[in-house]
Amino acid sequence: MTADGDRTAEVLKLGLVEGLSVRAIARRLSMARRTVRRALGTSLPARQARAPRPSALDAHLPAIKALLEETPELSAPTMLERLRPLGYRGGVSVLRDRMRILRGSQPREAFLTLHFHPGEAVQVDWADFGFAIPGCPRRVSAFIMALCHSRYLYLEFTLSQAMPTFLRCMERGLRFYGGSTVADIFDNMKTVVHRPGPPPVFNRRFLAYAGARGFAVRACNPRRGNEKGRVERPIGFVRSRFWPGRRFASLLDLNAQAVAWRDDFANNRVHEVTGKVPSLVFDAEERRILQPVPATPFDTDEVEPAQATKTFRVRFDRNTYSIPWRLAHQPVVIRATDEIVAVYLETQQVAVHRRCWDIGQDIKDDAHEVGLLEKKPRATLTGLPPELDALGELGARYFKVLAAGTRSLSRETVRVTLLVELFGTTATGQAIADVMATGHVGAEYVEYVLRHKRGLRPAPAPLRLGDPELDGLHFREPDLSVYDQLIPSPMTRDPGELPAEDPSP
Repeated sequence: MTADGDRTAEVLKLGLVEGLSVRAIARRLSMARRTVRRALGTSLPARQARAPRPSALDAHLPAIKALLEETPELSAPTMLERLRPLGYRGGVSVLRDRMRILRGSQPREAFLTLHFHPGEAVQVDWADFGFAIPGCPRRVSAFIMALCHSRYLYLEFTLSQAMPTFLRCMERGLRFYGGSTVADIFDNMKTVVHRPGPPPVFNRRFLAYAGARGFAVRACNPRRGNEKGRVERPIGFVRSRFWPGRRFASLLDLNAQAVAWRDDFANNRVHEVTGKVPSLVFDAEERRILQPVPATPFDTDEVEPAQATKTFRVRFDRNTYSIPWRLAHQPVVIRATDEIVAVYLETQQVAVHRRCWDIGQDIKDDAHEVGLLEKKPRATLTGLPPELDALGELGARYFKVLAAGTRSLSRETVRVTLLVELFGTTATGQAIADVMATGHVGAEYVEYVLRHKRGLRPAPAPLRLGDPELDGLHFREPDLSVYDQLIPSPMTRDPGELPAEDPSP
């Protein structure tokens, strides 16, 4: 028998007699598994399929099927939350695989091609671009309008999607087009649709705006993005063609670049679907058909009632703004635009500020504090009483710390002034520094340092006559020892002193 025959016989022996697998035979004889299979041919009995292992989901399959029949769009994480109270202890991966099998392959939906006549409709939507402006803690949003017939595009970036901002963007968009279409098509944004349908319940304020501008409002069906494809494609176009690599320092800079890109490129390129230039189609077919926008202004301001705080501030859009101090604790009304925040007391405007788009800022007008310092002596924390100006910065710091406590400033001023008069400015200032170094303030501490630690004695204060010429006179202390020289020596004895005894006998 040849060598190949021996190896074949060995393969048959290991496979048929000893029952080794193809992998084990190939490893033992150092052969390829393909060669082992060829040698075995059909002689090796087929292995019986293993029985499927029990799954933790088996007990919950009825509940899963019932939930999918009731709500087919349930996601695997949501299904996991529903199964936890029922005792399911497995993970989401095996649940996702089983739900995919239970759902089966869904037939792909067919869509009709929508055609719009000139001036028939415009589609509107928002796109979120995250925290994109350096140093600004607010998300950047893109407001996009696209005429359904010409695909003419309006683009604007904002820092808010609230109703007043939305209405102002709509106003600027209609002015950009020079008119309005028969209908405007929107997604189910909260500023348009109060509650999705069918039938949808629209926001009353937006319906009032639509009536004032003369267009009908149409809302897409929930989860039907294909119904607003005319604006979905421009959103993707902005993300892929305008946004990548863009650098800007502020919202104003971003909008300036967006306007230039929109007018120079986006509306002048050949559209990938129509094969036409949107600006040319708009000028030739659609501009003249748009309905003129009424000249009557619509109130798009943000109007909010507010209560002034004890620090005469009102809170608006995550910032605080000052008002005149006499209006502390008063109810007021705030009216704001993109640039201005105004505060009204009934119908009278009492404060106006430039709007801040930062967060947590205090916007203050110094004029609102005029007259308050006279009523609040402690408000001048860094001020030094005039009679103690000689103490300089040390005295100013001392009284700033003192004013933060509960002591009487008037009493402390009188006592420190007296110490300066008794011990002098230099000694009192040094004593104040020593007291502050120990973490204390107070005239009694300063006096203790002067009298007991340094052993100083108060000197009489100079006599003031009120006349600058007389008060400015200075005389030297007279030398009284000259008078001792005029007295004879025998008379230098004290008259009450007894004469010394003569030591001689």
